[in-house]
Amino acid sequence: MPTNSTPDLRPRRSVLYMPAANERAIEKAKAIPADAIIFDLEDAVAPDAKPAARAQAVAAVRSGEYGNRELTIRCNGLDTEWGADDIAAAGAASPSAVVIPKVDTVEQVDAVSAQLDAAGASESTLIWPMIETPTAMFNVRSIAAHPRVAVLVMGTNDLAKELRSPIVAGRHPLVPHLATALLAAREAGKVILDGVYNDVKDPDGFAAECRQGMEMGFDGKTLIHPSQVEPANDVWAPSADEVEYAQRVIAAFDEAVAEGKGVVTVDGRMIENLHVDSARRVLATSAAITALR
Repeated sequence: MPTNSTPDLRPRRSVLYMPAANERAIEKAKAIPADAIIFDLEDAVAPDAKPAARAQAVAAVRSGEYGNRELTIRCNGLDTEWGADDIAAAGAASPSAVVIPKVDTVEQVDAVSAQLDAAGASESTLIWPMIETPTAMFNVRSIAAHPRVAVLVMGTNDLAKELRSPIVAGRHPLVPHLATALLAAREAGKVILDGVYNDVKDPDGFAAECRQGMEMGFDGKTLIHPSQVEPANDVWAPSADEVEYAQRVIAAFDEAVAEGKGVVTVDGRMIENLHVDSARRVLATSAAITALR
């Protein structure tokens, strides 16, 4: 079984859902500067269009025409009439991952993994479970720890529906649950993506929610419209000032070690190993974003 237990610095600032039934949208995605694409076979596709959407998603993954973008396929749930066929087709195409909605237990992840193996999926095809139910929240630690899980995807709309809570600015009804999933992802050394923002005509609200997600610790955000890509990319990329400061922190620390100094300060602030680790992550993230371009 493939394993994925080491921290992943691949940029996933902007992860854009694209309806796989929409041929024009699939073509347009080739030019959108999203870090990753989710070709969606689930919510965005009508029942009678699902077989054709599946074929189009598979063709897109196999095309080699999306540059360095990470390509994934969101399958229908295992409890639907389309789920098994979606996973089999996706497995044969070997995208970076399959995105699975409403994953409640680690046993469901095991089932998806077995179906991918049966379909001949590459060992590099991993699983992105969507965390969007109360049961998933209670089981999120074991789900995140599964060796084939690479990324947790928060399904905030469905979670809010299950909780009977409104979608409000600041998301205070959801913050405790978002934090719980974040803890599980960090414990397992996995990536975690914030949920979607529904109002594409509210750029200020979207920017505020991106900032909140970044400050909480999310690695990026799932998106529903191309106009949201650039703002998400900006929020989750280290700024020039942050990169410059990180360089100075590392340089000062290395100099202090070489000179046998016990105390290191930068701009009047004491620097410890944890600050150096954070600085190195900033530089590594910046380099990974540059490489993606």
